[in-house]
Amino acid sequence: MSKINNHIEIVRSTSKALSSMSNKSVSAIFKTLSENYTKVGITTVNNIVDLNNLVNINPDLVFLGLEFIPSNPDLGSSDPDKIWISDYLDEYDIAYTGSDQMAHELQRNKHLAKQRVLDFGLNTSAYYVAKKNDSVNLDDILLNFPMFVKPTDRGGGLGIDARSVVNNHVQLLEKINSINLDLNSDALVENYLSGREFSVAILKKLDSDNYMTLPIELIAPTDENGVRILSNKVKSTDSEEVFELTDCFLRDRICELSLSVFHALGARDYGRIDIRLDEHGTPHFLESNLIPSLINNYGSFPKACVMNIDLDYESMIIHITNLGLARNANNIRKISQAKKGDNIFIPSEIIFETI
Repeated sequence: MSKINNHIEIVRSTSKALSSMSNKSVSAIFKTLSENYTKVGITTVNNIVDLNNLVNINPDLVFLGLEFIPSNPDLGSSDPDKIWISDYLDEYDIAYTGSDQMAHELQRNKHLAKQRVLDFGLNTSAYYVAKKNDSVNLDDILLNFPMFVKPTDRGGGLGIDARSVVNNHVQLLEKINSINLDLNSDALVENYLSGREFSVAILKKLDSDNYMTLPIELIAPTDENGVRILSNKVKSTDSEEVFELTDCFLRDRICELSLSVFHALGARDYGRIDIRLDEHGTPHFLESNLIPSLINNYGSFPKACVMNIDLDYESMIIHITNLGLARNANNIRKISQAKKGDNIFIPSEIIFETI
């Protein structure tokens, strides 16, 4: 079985604060790509020197596993002058998987994403941002209890726990201060959505401008307060239950909102949109993840692909890879030529009807 003649570099950081890709994820993606493409490498990018080395390698495609590096390493993720990997690669005409800088920046800053969604006339709960270096004036928070409090710029449920749902001003200030001090992050305060929670994998079809929307329902175990939330503990242990969404009416509403949010954020190719219902059953945007976890049988994105369209792990990784390669004219030619060869293996395009 012949491999497609492409050089792909999987790119991640050894800094947990920067990388969106774990060692387990890197190993699984590397194994899949190595079986299907002629040259596959793993590049660690922690600083500008590493990034320039990546550019000098000049691969056909970067499989993106982080969003940015700080200009000042001492500031880490708090650096206001971040170097966005996608933007840097665009300057050198190097293709990469997934979305570009604008969408990554919106994803990274949850309040900016929410405002963008609101500007597009889409549903997301009202919010307030408590800055880490400012005192909180409770009169400025024009929201109703219960409220939900989380960091503005952390993923993986970091900073979300049994104290995230607050019912009074004392609890509110305690959680804001915890996020400000312990995580060195601004706190996003929003009206708490008490309904069911869903995660929607968005995946572009090959050779088409159409997208598949693949929803699943997530049910977290109850915490000490009897509340079901996808906390850092629940996400890290993968302990939420996952169910197919069979209600056609609700499914259509959730898929429509998710895809509208995806486009509003300027995202492309693939990503995950999280949705939660309010007390009336109306879907609202929670947050996005445009470099979602890609570990077999772990995380919402791979599970949604399997549950909705029976898209196995290897086919999912190859599909995402080919979406990135298709942005390079030379790679389009390589894939097209390979399709004509009877003895050359081409990863399945997986053409589906609208989901």
